[in-house]
Amino acid sequence: MVGGAAGVVWLVLPVMTINPEVPVAATGDGPVAAGHGHGHVQQGAEASASTADLVLPLVAVGGVGVLAGYGYVRRTRRARTRTTPGVVSPQPPVTPLPVLERQAGAALVQADDCLRTSREELAFAEARFGATAVEPFVRALREAERELSAAFAIRLRYGQGVPEEETARRQALAGIVGRCAEAGRRLDAEAPGFDQLRALEREMGPALEVAEGRFRELAGRTGAVEATLADLNTHYSATATATATASVTGYVEQAKDRLVFATTHLNQARQAADLGHTDKAIRDLRAAEGAISQADIFLTDVDRLANTLAAAGELVPATLTGAEAEIARVRATGTTGPTADADSTLAAVREELTGDGSYDPLAALRRIVRAMSPLGAGRDGVLGAAAWLVGRTDVRAAGGFVATHRGAVGADARTRLAEAGRLLDADPADSATADVLALEARELAEQDVRVHGNPYAGGAEHASGVGGAVLGGILLGEDADGGPPLAFGGPDTRKRRGLPPPYPETARTD
Repeated sequence: MVGGAAGVVWLVLPVMTINPEVPVAATGDGPVAAGHGHGHVQQGAEASASTADLVLPLVAVGGVGVLAGYGYVRRTRRARTRTTPGVVSPQPPVTPLPVLERQAGAALVQADDCLRTSREELAFAEARFGATAVEPFVRALREAERELSAAFAIRLRYGQGVPEEETARRQALAGIVGRCAEAGRRLDAEAPGFDQLRALEREMGPALEVAEGRFRELAGRTGAVEATLADLNTHYSATATATATASVTGYVEQAKDRLVFATTHLNQARQAADLGHTDKAIRDLRAAEGAISQADIFLTDVDRLANTLAAAGELVPATLTGAEAEIARVRATGTTGPTADADSTLAAVREELTGDGSYDPLAALRRIVRAMSPLGAGRDGVLGAAAWLVGRTDVRAAGGFVATHRGAVGADARTRLAEAGRLLDADPADSATADVLALEARELAEQDVRVHGNPYAGGAEHASGVGGAVLGGILLGEDADGGPPLAFGGPDTRKRRGLPPPYPETARTD
């Protein structure tokens, strides 16, 4: 700009210095005649000087124009490629799809953990105040569960490749994050009222009494459950035990570990409350409540498996008879192809049934149901009942494993578990599909535990593994599985209470 202005001034300057006066005719002969030729020479010189005065500014302006154009092109290129702050790119960078997928997985895990810890603390509040007092919080929990269920459904379809177009897939991931945020918001909205109901800052004593009562009840159950599991192992042969009781192997030991953790923190909570250290007392109480809830799950799963194995054993003969009748009906229609495999499966189950009785009845029912599925059977009658029993058992077993090892279980296992539960509740005819998803969820969850262990433990000797956890140094304020302490509410409530985030993202997303 400065060069251009200088050039313009240079062009205008000669015009401004031209003499505007009108020439006057000369008088006299000699001198005029003599000076006439000289005047022509002078006029030529002035014309040459005037031309030179015009050419130089033009050259200067041209040079300035070239330099200005070069500078403009250079600045434009630099602006397009520059990444330093202060320069806005015309096209903002697009977040890579894998990053969005990890964010959606982390949101699902966080929302699921918030729901689980909220449900567990709600149980302690209900034990003290009754069902009527906690009804508003039960409704909030159900609303949050619906949001999270929708998020899991989107995640399942996404994993199956639906939708296919990239823009639509980005929108699906944004929908997952939004649903999870809404689930957390609904819990956060009721958290202040829940805190007022429990009033732990003012009434720590009654809350401790409730927790200690549940602790004593579970401690009294532990011996009986241990005997039940020993009877199961005695009843089945070594081969059958590998499948019949595998889902609860080590559960009694893990329940004992949780109860040791709970009694330690219950004692610390009482001591802190007596000394007036309310915040520490609350943290210890919630840690103990979480351990008590998990110990309850371990012991309940063992008792439930014992009852289910007994029920399955009674159902196997009737299921075999119903399956054989179904095969005969199919053959009567002229269809024989799919029945051969079903016949061989039924024959193998009958051989186990007539043996020493140490077979796995749940596995036998599962084999019968799956063998009959290609024939379009197993959706009602005795076959439907068998499918529902197997599906419900595996969904509950997978749910218990995720709940007690949630410090390491990622989004894939939780997604399949959520869909299995939805199918089982929505239509018993989908029990066989729910069973498949539940088994996949359990397998993925066990893989997560083996790979990640306890994300919080660090140098502490703590491992929540498959078939027998070893509880060591657990940091104060953590749950007994290395996860977040018990708390009703969503992510904002955790921040308000000064609690750590649920889990490190690197160990929580799939």
